[in-house]
Amino acid sequence: MQEKKHSQGSNQSLKKGTSSSTVLTKVTHARPKNSDSANKDGIRPTQSRQNKQPGSRYHSQSRLFMSGMVYLLPALVLLGVFLFYPMAKTLYFSFFEVSGGGQVQEFVGLKHYRELLHSTEFIKSMKATLLFVLYTVPAEIIISLFLATIASEKLKGIGFFRTIFSSTLGVSVAAGATIFLFLFHPSLGVLNVILETIGINPIEWLTNSKWALFSVAMTTVWMHIGINFIILLAGIQNIDQELYESAQIDGAGYWARLFKITIPLLSPVLFFVTIIAVIGAFQTFGQIDILTGGGPAGATNIIVYSIYQNAFSYGNFGFASAQAIVLFVLILIVTVVQFYFGEKKVHYQ
Repeated sequence: MQEKKHSQGSNQSLKKGTSSSTVLTKVTHARPKNSDSANKDGIRPTQSRQNKQPGSRYHSQSRLFMSGMVYLLPALVLLGVFLFYPMAKTLYFSFFEVSGGGQVQEFVGLKHYRELLHSTEFIKSMKATLLFVLYTVPAEIIISLFLATIASEKLKGIGFFRTIFSSTLGVSVAAGATIFLFLFHPSLGVLNVILETIGINPIEWLTNSKWALFSVAMTTVWMHIGINFIILLAGIQNIDQELYESAQIDGAGYWARLFKITIPLLSPVLFFVTIIAVIGAFQTFGQIDILTGGGPAGATNIIVYSIYQNAFSYGNFGFASAQAIVLFVLILIVTVVQFYFGEKKVHYQ
């Protein structure tokens, strides 16, 4: 009896095993069909999306790039016509002899650059340029910072003085130079009248080689104060006033707040103003042409005015182009040096 029960149990287990195996085989055979139907019904769209993503992403990025280029096209055209093409043409002319009409005549290689190294006129103009930068840049920044600090105070009627301090921004180079041309007049100028009043002999501001460059630098400083004042004033007003209140509560005086809060937090703006002031000093032309014409004896013949004279007065476009390339490289080097050493002292927080 026990053997029969055992055989019956084993038969039942075999039937269960075979039935379960048949169920599994049916399920496994049914899965591909179900998956295919699921794909047809759209139940599993992730794989199809992944297959379509690279192409659609490429097309969207290309459309975005083309739309961006359409918006940039006007600026690129202007830069190409008025900046990149003249720079390339200047570099091209520096290797050739060019006639007064702009016709290329003969390839001379580095001849113009070798002439620059041995030209006493070019060396003198470089010295005058560097001296002019030293005269103008520190004075512009110090005076503009002083005026911006005063104008940032909350005083009655300070808005009127802000307008006065920034008024030079609306004066053109020609108008500003003409104003100082009358101020520097040897007999009728206001400056010499004041000097005679206090018992000092009149100064030949524009005809004496010792004073001419200083006089042009003084004119340049006056004309650049307006823009530098506005930039520095905006930087000061952007500083959190709670810092000043906390420092005042802690007993910090005016000078402590100026040198511990204002100037450190204003360093990014000062850095920017210094860079544009240096570049502007290297590119000075209008006031020199009106006040001195590069004289007397070449005392104010800075490199930009020397380029103008060689190109349009003497018709030596090749030599003038070489001077322009040297000036570009010089400004680039000075700017890189400023970024390398100056940015380390800039506090952005």
